[in-house]
Amino acid sequence: MTYQPARVPDDTDSLPQLPGWVTSGGAETSGIVAFRSGAALLVLDQFLTDPGLGVPVRLLSNRLALSAATATSRIEGRLARASDIRDAYHLTPPGEARGPDGDLFAFWRDAARLRPGGDAAIAALTGPQFADASGGWLRAAAETARTQGPLAGCSMAMAAVLEADPRAERVACLLSDVVLARAMGWERVLPVTAQRLQAARLRDLRAHDEPAALAVQAQLLETLGDIIRLARTLTARADALRAKAPKLRAKGAEEAVALFLSEDAVAPGAMLSPRIRGTSVHMTDRAARRFCDRLVALGLARELTGRATFRLYGL
Repeated sequence: MTYQPARVPDDTDSLPQLPGWVTSGGAETSGIVAFRSGAALLVLDQFLTDPGLGVPVRLLSNRLALSAATATSRIEGRLARASDIRDAYHLTPPGEARGPDGDLFAFWRDAARLRPGGDAAIAALTGPQFADASGGWLRAAAETARTQGPLAGCSMAMAAVLEADPRAERVACLLSDVVLARAMGWERVLPVTAQRLQAARLRDLRAHDEPAALAVQAQLLETLGDIIRLARTLTARADALRAKAPKLRAKGAEEAVALFLSEDAVAPGAMLSPRIRGTSVHMTDRAARRFCDRLVALGLARELTGRATFRLYGL
């Protein structure tokens, strides 16, 4: 049988768009950043909270967790590539040590599953070093977010963490993401803050330098634009997969499609076989690989590694 590759558009006309003026021009004042970020956050909030748009929110979160891990690795001086981080997490056998790259990705995947109000879970992820202080930082940042805008609250939370421990960059970014999620009333934390940040910018922020705080907020504004564009692209790809799903007649196809709509990478031998992850549906190793190859032939998925073995697939 010959499969006709699906046409997957880069964008979907029916989805909300970010106005061009939001990220164009300079960010001369905190007021300008607050005003523009309000428009960006309104659009992003629609993507995350309106089920009618069909946004694969879990897939978006996991994709952002990978890019946050890559950015954090750069900030912390390890410079691991996204492909190395992804491999370390997805291809490490259960029970074996993932190494620092895999553990970093696990940190951000766990962060993306946090409920913003779950103080105990947040403290468990940030570690005992920050257990006593993090609540006070979050409350102070929440008040700043209320009076000066969410991004101002984010930069304040980061500065507080880094003042206590200059090497706690990932915790600083995590608490910043918690501040944003609380300010927006989101059900889950979204890995936003780390995406574009640089080590030098964080050093300036630690010194409570006002221009540095404004620069961080401007970078966060640009990140919001990046995330909205990514959400639009992933939604278009998810819609294409959903449209073709009824024609995928393999046993377990529905459950396998659901996995592709939630995971940034799927390992057929570990996540589809012998049982599709999160389900009781069985799939043989051969069927799992054929299913993934069929998605690639249809233009609905791509192989992520370029290898002949130990492959990973994703939208």
